[in-house]
Amino acid sequence: MLGIFFLAGSLVKSCTAIGSLQVNTTVGMSYGLINGTTPHVVQFLGIPYAEPPVGSLRWAAPVMKSPEDSIDATRFSPSCPQFADSGPDVYTVDVPEFNINNPTSEDCLTINVWSPLTPATDYTEKLPVLVWMFGGGFQNGGLDVEYQIPSQWVERTQSHIVVALNYRLNIFGFPNAAGQNQNEYNLGLLDQRLALEWVRSNIVSFGGDPSRVTLWGQSAGAGSVDYYNFAYPKNPIVTGLIMDSGTALHPTLLTNDPTHTNFTFVAGQLGCGGLNAGAELDCMRNVSFSEIESFLKNYNENGTAPSLNFSPVPDDVVTFSNYTARALAGNYTKLPAIIGTNTNEGVSLVRYNSEGVDMTNANYVTLSHFTCPAVQTTKNRYALSVPTYRYLYAGNFTNISPRPWEGAYHCSELPMFFGTSGIAHGGSTPFELVVSRSMQDMYLAFITDGPAGLETKGWKAYTPNGAVLEFGKGDTVVGNLAMESFEKVCDGIEPVAGSVPPM
Repeated sequence: MLGIFFLAGSLVKSCTAIGSLQVNTTVGMSYGLINGTTPHVVQFLGIPYAEPPVGSLRWAAPVMKSPEDSIDATRFSPSCPQFADSGPDVYTVDVPEFNINNPTSEDCLTINVWSPLTPATDYTEKLPVLVWMFGGGFQNGGLDVEYQIPSQWVERTQSHIVVALNYRLNIFGFPNAAGQNQNEYNLGLLDQRLALEWVRSNIVSFGGDPSRVTLWGQSAGAGSVDYYNFAYPKNPIVTGLIMDSGTALHPTLLTNDPTHTNFTFVAGQLGCGGLNAGAELDCMRNVSFSEIESFLKNYNENGTAPSLNFSPVPDDVVTFSNYTARALAGNYTKLPAIIGTNTNEGVSLVRYNSEGVDMTNANYVTLSHFTCPAVQTTKNRYALSVPTYRYLYAGNFTNISPRPWEGAYHCSELPMFFGTSGIAHGGSTPFELVVSRSMQDMYLAFITDGPAGLETKGWKAYTPNGAVLEFGKGDTVVGNLAMESFEKVCDGIEPVAGSVPPM
């Protein structure tokens, strides 16, 4: 790691990219780092945007962090409390690079920023900003994930800034406890909003353009992007949306527990039973987060009934139960969006078998959870002439998909966007690199110039008679799949019986 320094000579002239490892923010002077792998990227890791949600702030709305004299932003902060299933799956057996590497803690509400040290653009131009929200079904995930670190992408382009944010998960992010106010049921989503307010206030200090901020998520992160789209139509902060493998119409991301039985059941198992709602919540605030997560892990792995689910619930504040109706009424931001899915999403989400999975089940998951909700979301947006750009990722590269049956499984597009495809299981092929850079450059065009940037590169907005942009199919870098062929497998958000995912 290099010490703190200031650029000298010509780079000092009105340069708006990072010219120092020292940046003053609303939460204090933050000290970042440069490493030898990406020497033209300044990294600021683990900057707190909220007070630690501990003690009385556990299960409360996030509170903006008060300033400190200095912040060591040279290492990843802990991930938020979570537990990982111990059973085998694609992500534990074949590609563990999708899993977090750091410890967990409730003191986890932090932001990372990756900014070019020397931008390729004019030094007086502020750079577009891409804000990343990870997936994990609202149960797990974090920022120290090898396949999801954007340093190499920013190193290559020198033309954009990437911000990544942590948010609370499972029972800590979505408790739905009887003792809470209704507007605090979905704390993880409130964390995301506060983080974006932090970006709005601070990104200029990192060389970013607050008028060009795009919100990007994958899986539950993509669902979060769409929830955000509906929750803040009049004050979105961001100017564009990217949803990889998820929208608000995903059938299993939201749950419903109007009588708060899940939280009360856990409280009863941890010595906080038989209390009124307020006392129950106060009692649970005194139970360690590790004890709570250990109980949930054991309960989940034992397959005990009833099952427990701590995910977003419709609260009519940041989440709703009538997304199609709200979309057709125009109750959302109407920002331009990229919406994408993968050809083989479901193979990594059904029961694992190293020799191959049940493709009937896998195909149904692909269609019902991803393809068809994306199709309906796009149609809803088109009804009000809101520009939407559709892609299908079809790549099958052995260093991301080590087994021949895996193909373009759920998450497999992420190393291509982040530029990390070659960090494990062998280097990337020349063709793979071309596909990856083509995907990166499409996103870069969108975050830089919006729809005009994509139109310039030949990516046309959705029309029923148009085409889905397809990345990495066979030996084709970027191709087109007729929209009619893509959509015929869906009847609303449900797959047509006997259909297989479009390829």
